[in-house]
Amino acid sequence: MTNLFSLLTHSNTKQTTKKTALRTIKTLLLLTSLGCSQLVFAEVTEADQKAALAKKLSNPIAALISLPMQYNYDSDIGPSDLGNRSTLNIQPVIPFSISEDWNLISRTILPVINQQDIFSQGESQTGIGDVVQSIFFSPKAPTNDGWIWGVGPVLLLPTGSDAKLSADKFGLGPTAVALKQDGPWTYGGLANHIVSIGGPSDRADISATFLQPFVSYNTKTATTLSLSTESTYDWKSRQWAVPVNASVSQMIKLGDQLFSVGAGVKYWLKNTANGPKGLGFRLTFTMLFPK
Repeated sequence: MTNLFSLLTHSNTKQTTKKTALRTIKTLLLLTSLGCSQLVFAEVTEADQKAALAKKLSNPIAALISLPMQYNYDSDIGPSDLGNRSTLNIQPVIPFSISEDWNLISRTILPVINQQDIFSQGESQTGIGDVVQSIFFSPKAPTNDGWIWGVGPVLLLPTGSDAKLSADKFGLGPTAVALKQDGPWTYGGLANHIVSIGGPSDRADISATFLQPFVSYNTKTATTLSLSTESTYDWKSRQWAVPVNASVSQMIKLGDQLFSVGAGVKYWLKNTANGPKGLGFRLTFTMLFPK
């Protein structure tokens, strides 16, 4: 009788142990599955966030705080076509909510310039150029057709640190932007017109129109392909400057900070008498601060 009881007890213990082991294995498999699902979900969510921000960055009046830094190199400048210029444009974009339906977007362009052999061989200038400050009033909601737009004033401030880096004139005029985002595509245009309203009488007056049509394509991996022109027509000299820009950029994340880095080439289809010619290139680095 004792042996039978011991045998039954041993058998029950083995079955209990087996059931416990199976439950443990199932629990571990479930936890592993949940962990993998959460990891995949987190990766998908981060990828979607990057793609959404890359698309938002294609909108020049998006409600997104950003700090773009754009490096441009141009050559064949000056009367002898021997000059070259490096320009780092620091371009903070800061949106403000001013009502339930409207945003105000501040876009600043502060150029830091190094140029050589433009006015005479062996001569160079390094410093800050003139600031262009644009302010856009933009509805928070697109139109019924999906268009996003903004209008406002643009100011030219004679902040140049060297007479040869500055127009030395105060300027003022209107600016406007309109764009549409359709799936992965963004297309539209930005324009302004600046006339001088003050400054030394011995410096040339300004009357210039700037036109920037653009189109970009955003992939699901947060890569952006862009094509644009940044044409300027000088009404005083009656000359066009028309560079065509093609670029590619990628959204990346380092720690908690999101960046967009990019590179591109430009070709001057039309240039002023002493303006840059031929090929140039551009590098971009943008810090993003989404809310």
